[in-house]
Amino acid sequence: MSATDAAIAPDAVTTAVHAAARAAQDAQRHLAHLHRERKDEVLHAMAEALVAQSGQIIAANARDLEAADAAGISAGLRDRLALDEQRIAAIAQQLLDAAALPDPVGEVVRGSTLPNGLQLRQVRVPIGVIGMIYEARPNVTVDAAGLALKAGSAVVLRGGSAALHSNTAIIEVLRQVLTAQGLPADLIVGIDEYGRAGADALMRARGLVDVLIPRGGAGLIARVVENAQVPVIETGTGTTHVLIDASADLPQALEIVLNAKTQRVGVCNALETLLIHQDIADEALALIGPALGQAQVRLHVDERAAQLLEGSGADVVPATAEDWDQEYLSLDLAVRVVADLDQALEHIRAHSSGHTEAILTRDLTSQQRFLTEVDSAVVMANASTRFSDGGQFGFGAEIGISTQKLHARGPMGLPEITTTRWQVIGQGHVRP
Repeated sequence: MSATDAAIAPDAVTTAVHAAARAAQDAQRHLAHLHRERKDEVLHAMAEALVAQSGQIIAANARDLEAADAAGISAGLRDRLALDEQRIAAIAQQLLDAAALPDPVGEVVRGSTLPNGLQLRQVRVPIGVIGMIYEARPNVTVDAAGLALKAGSAVVLRGGSAALHSNTAIIEVLRQVLTAQGLPADLIVGIDEYGRAGADALMRARGLVDVLIPRGGAGLIARVVENAQVPVIETGTGTTHVLIDASADLPQALEIVLNAKTQRVGVCNALETLLIHQDIADEALALIGPALGQAQVRLHVDERAAQLLEGSGADVVPATAEDWDQEYLSLDLAVRVVADLDQALEHIRAHSSGHTEAILTRDLTSQQRFLTEVDSAVVMANASTRFSDGGQFGFGAEIGISTQKLHARGPMGLPEITTTRWQVIGQGHVRP
């Protein structure tokens, strides 16, 4: 069946997707007593298989890229979609990094012995079945599968039509490894063939899927949050901000801004809005404006920034009200000159998606105010927003960056995709 096969009746799609989730649920039980060493062996085997079979994965990805180009997909999404040998090697390395991390399952979070002699332990345990809905990101297929395995869970993956062939090829490689390792292949299940209706069915798989994690644009995330009947961990878009404070080291600021904006534009931790303190704006834009122009970044600027950039050679257009809320995922950057730290904080409160914000400053008071008052999942000082990443944080990889406040917030590594269970041990205790 194709991903867009309209001949599949909605009820049949629901039945098929729920059967896939049930198969994942049954398979997950086989991980209950799997020790860390065994999990790590499987992760190493998966990494080796991805590299060994990179040719067929790249060939499948080429079909997706051809379709994406014909459909006029944005540059940012295309960048996320594209695979080559180097990227597949990097994805495989994420599995090796996860294998090198401690196993969270069984970790005692806290414990005590009550005055009556009852022993209490709060222990990390697998979530069970994790559903993922994402778009044009084949690396998520590997990250989700690998992290879930290490954390003792199964995954049901809906990766979107844009990456259909890439995800199908990757999942097939990973399932082959599971079978060869004597584990159920249904620890990793893909449902891309059922299209958008399959995603809707996954959202309704209450009792079969324990948590659903969407990764993608604002529209995708909103649709999942608004329609899911299973618990959701919301990963947000990245309308990320950098503030160049009055005391900033400008040569350092230039390097950070260029890295945050241009190193990779199609990712959620790329810089989207640059705020500049008015006391340093003339000097800052004289240095940064031409450099961004050379990097082919189009600047969506407020009136004051436009005046200061006149004659700089930068590609400048007037900012609209919508620009302050944009996740461009392209070589576009909103730029505003602010009167002071208070106005910068007010702007971020009004327009941030709660993902990542940074201040560039040598003033410790301003730095501390920023780190304390900005209510985002990740706040930084004198560092590129590109570090807002599970791999960069030493988590091995991430299953997403949560912008909500319950259960998990920020890059979600292994501990964030487990839950806990209370164990109570007595010696014939009865409650008086």
